[in-house]
Amino acid sequence: MDQYLYWQVITAFLIDLWIGDPKQLTHPVVLIGNAISHMETFLRRFTSHFSERLLGIILVILIVGSSYGLVWLILFVMNQVHLWLSWLVGAWMISTTIATKGLADEGKKLISLLKVKELEEAKKQVGYIVSRDTDHMDESEVIRATVETIAENIVDAVISPLFYAILGGPTLAMAYRAANTLDSMCGYKNERYRDFGFASARFDDLLNYIPARITGVLIVFAAWFLQLDAKKSLSIWFRDAHLHPSPNSGIPEACVAGALHIRLGGVNVYFGQPKKRAYMGDNLRPLQVEHIQQTIQLLYGASGIFIGLYTLIFWSLYFTN
Repeated sequence: MDQYLYWQVITAFLIDLWIGDPKQLTHPVVLIGNAISHMETFLRRFTSHFSERLLGIILVILIVGSSYGLVWLILFVMNQVHLWLSWLVGAWMISTTIATKGLADEGKKLISLLKVKELEEAKKQVGYIVSRDTDHMDESEVIRATVETIAENIVDAVISPLFYAILGGPTLAMAYRAANTLDSMCGYKNERYRDFGFASARFDDLLNYIPARITGVLIVFAAWFLQLDAKKSLSIWFRDAHLHPSPNSGIPEACVAGALHIRLGGVNVYFGQPKKRAYMGDNLRPLQVEHIQQTIQLLYGASGIFIGLYTLIFWSLYFTN
């Protein structure tokens, strides 16, 4: 294993824990989102000549390929100036693909609002992190949406980008983030994106397949470490995860539901249309504000265990070579 890359990944993880995910216009993920919007507008001009699925495939190739290539070019130029400048810029780029602190901070904001019974403000706040409609939500639904989103994003916003950073450094981490952003913007099953966003959704499913299963194991171990119900976390994973419409998101959600003795899923409203999602977990405890805090603990626990295992494997291989 490359010591240069190891310290780059560790530094990126620590930068994210310290600084988080600032929402400036210069943030790479914001730039990727803007690029997706402009490219979608451009490609849709050709729907009379090509199928939307083909145009959606072209969108994935252009956005993911250009994200990978642009990062490679930037790091190449930085390397011509100085090796350590390239290393530092690369560490920062990896950190922008991770959102451990950002997820935790969003959860903590909602905890603060719900504790003082600011339900209307909490509904507005949760609307920033979920795609479902929030106007109709009661306190229990706000808590459920928050827990589900944090759980799902343990894969999308933490373990997957770290996984691809370990495999291929900043370039592959940013390519993953581009693919994930494509899914979040175009991966809907509505009339507008059913065909155009098909490639974005399926490519994201493919990239998250292995990290999602690693995350399931990490959450189970984190539950054991935090003295939650690790055994039930594992059993609910095997029993309910497949009921989720996503082949990956159901794993962290089911594991969290089992660990906390709660039930996730139910009716969500998207663009005014209610959709029933299968239940995951057993309704042993009513949803409470403390469950958001426990989900944040599982987020930090799973992330820490992943970095700990990476460190253990790296140094074991380093000293045996």
